Amino acid sequence: MNRKIIDRLKSYFSPNSLRIQLLSRSLLILAVLLVLVGVLQFVFMRDVFYRNKAESLQSHLISIPGPVWARLNSTTDNDIMVRPFMFAPDTSLAFIDTNGSFKVLSSGPYNISPPQLSTNEYAAALQERHKINYIVSHTGGTEQIVVLKRINSFPGQHLGVAEISTPTGPIKELLVRQLITFFFLSLLALVFGLLTYLSVLKKTLIPLFKMVETAEQIDAGNLDRRFSTHQGQTEIDTLAVSFNGMLERLQVSFAAERETKEQMRRFIADASHELRTPLTSIHGFLEVLLRGAASQPDQLERALRSMHSESKRLNKLVHDLLLLNKLDRTPHVELQKGCLDRVINDMEPQLSILAGHRKLSLNISSGMKCQYNTDQMKQVILNLFQNAVQHTDPENGHIQISLTEKDNEIELSIQDNGPGISETNLPHVFERFYRSDSSRTRQYGGSGLGLAITQSIVDVHGGTINVISAENEGCTFRVRLPAISTGT
Repeated sequence: MNRKIIDRLKSYFSPNSLRIQLLSRSLLILAVLLVLVGVLQFVFMRDVFYRNKAESLQSHLISIPGPVWARLNSTTDNDIMVRPFMFAPDTSLAFIDTNGSFKVLSSGPYNISPPQLSTNEYAAALQERHKINYIVSHTGGTEQIVVLKRINSFPGQHLGVAEISTPTGPIKELLVRQLITFFFLSLLALVFGLLTYLSVLKKTLIPLFKMVETAEQIDAGNLDRRFSTHQGQTEIDTLAVSFNGMLERLQVSFAAERETKEQMRRFIADASHELRTPLTSIHGFLEVLLRGAASQPDQLERALRSMHSESKRLNKLVHDLLLLNKLDRTPHVELQKGCLDRVINDMEPQLSILAGHRKLSLNISSGMKCQYNTDQMKQVILNLFQNAVQHTDPENGHIQISLTEKDNEIELSIQDNGPGISETNLPHVFERFYRSDSSRTRQYGGSGLGLAITQSIVDVHGGTINVISAENEGCTFRVRLPAISTGT
């Protein structure tokens, strides 16, 4: 029991476990998504913070009137210079006149000088009035946000460009703190998701575990078990339906294999018995002749006639066995279109001789066109007719052969007024070596293979054969073949 628990735990936490793979891959995807969201959030928020800071700096520049800028540009009085920065203590200020002269007005509390940009950037700022011109500069080794603003003394008269800047360090610190907070919350979400997803995943995989348990219980001797097809998951239900179909086919195959083996066993036993009987009879007559009966003409003639009869039966049995084997090995024969009624009409003289004193009636419709092999169809008719002859009275027997078309099929029926077949024997009449009356069949040279050969030939022609009979009510064999329309 402990070993079983250990094996289950190993399979539960195995890297190849479906549960572990689904869990790890789902969490990996979630972690990658969270990292991606965090990085995108950092980039997006940095741009937002930079733009908001730039707008704030520009507001400070706008709040300073033009005359003040004129005085600042023309004086070195520190008191006057400090006043514009009372509302922006963390900034640095510079002024660039129209001649391109760069003048630092304030370095701010960080003592970081405002960066000096290119002449083209200052010239572009002189052409803009309302646009926020903010630049992220790395001049001097410190990253700063720089905002440029055109300064007018009077309408239409430009004094120059004011430059205000501030370090991005505090903004980045805020962004990093937010990013750390986000990743910490993401880690908590992953841990919570791990604990929650384990139970959810286990419940989700219950139908699959049930299929595994059912599969473990199914073996070659227990194919009656089936997978449940209503577990609430479309994929699992579809898989269960496929497995059940496979089990059905396996069960049918195993049953057919067992039946085939049983039929082969019976066939070998019956064939051995049938072959042994004439050989034993011939051997017995030879022993009689060797003991001196050969010198007596009467006994010699009877023995030779008996051995001749047994050898004929033995030869017919071997011929039938070879024919059955050929039909089993090559179930396809060359079929030709033709009228089956012509075959029966051509066989009428031969059938009349075989019938003897029995009454023979023919009800043959003309134009019964189908595909058949002439020699094999003659053998079907002869086998069924000889079977009727053997089981009807030589004087009062009546055999009727009919050929009609029904439901787009050609139906050949051979009916007799013999003793019929009992309900017990009826399902077995087409089995090889099966004889409901062994002594009577052997009397007429039968081997129990005629009807089996007939069925094999009919199957090769794509038709069907059945028998209708009851005790003391005669017997009717019906062969049906696909009909061909007369216009084809």
